[in-house]
This record gives sequence, C-alpha cells and structure tokens, in this order.
Amino acid sequence: MSASPTLAASAACFREGKVLIAKRIRPPLWSLPGGRIEPGESPEEAAARELKEETGVEAEIVGLAGEREVTLKDEGGGIAARFRIFAYAARWRAGEAKPGPEASEVAWVDPEALPDYKTTEGLLPIVIEAKRILGA
Repeated sequence: MSASPTLAASAACFREGKVLIAKRIRPPLWSLPGGRIEPGESPEEAAARELKEETGVEAEIVGLAGEREVTLKDEGGGIAARFRIFAYAARWRAGEAKPGPEASEVAWVDPEALPDYKTTEGLLPIVIEAKRILGA
C-alpha cells in the first residue's frame, strides 16, 4: 500500500433544506456521495461527477465544507486503504436521486436527523458546515 492517501471528493448536496446521503454497500454506512479524484480533474469536478454517477443528481458546487483523512481497516485490523477526502457544499440543480453501483439506498435527510443514521465518522460536522455555507 502507498504511504500517501488516495485523493477523493464528496458533495453535501442540499435540496429544500435536506442533504442527500447514500448508504454504501461496503462498508454498510450512510455517507455523502463521493469517490476518487481522477487524473487531471479538480476536487470540485470530482465531487460533481461522483454525485451524478452515484445518485443521478446534478448540483452546483459552492464551496469547501471540510477535509478528512479516512483509514479503512481490513478484517485482520491492518490498513486496507487511506483516503484524503475534500467535502464540498453543493446545491441541487436537477435529477431525482437513485442508488448507483456503490450504494444500496439514497435519502434526502434533515441534518438534525443524521444522528439517527449509522454514518461514516465525521459526517455531521461536514454537513453542518455545508449547510452554513449554503445558508440552507
């Protein structure tokens, strides 16, 4: 495994005061739609592309809501992968959310209800900052 983390981007996309989250197949946690940044792609472009690929939703990327480093463990407790994720605040423009190949479910959720979901670590502070950026 590389010592450097893989760069990734995600989008906290808001529509009518609710944020779009996706339940990942592996690990089975709710998170923001996102994925790897492709060569030659900006983090903002990656966040918009991943959102559309994973959910069918198009959005305007407004601003950086936060950065996180995530380490995924393998079954033996060793490091399986490391990611540096740039999370963006986004405003819904078009499309009805539906699960893509990496998600089993998608949902528009009131940010105050996020503690009721089993989410990836650190999701709530990112969503709160995205909501602040958007004035949502």
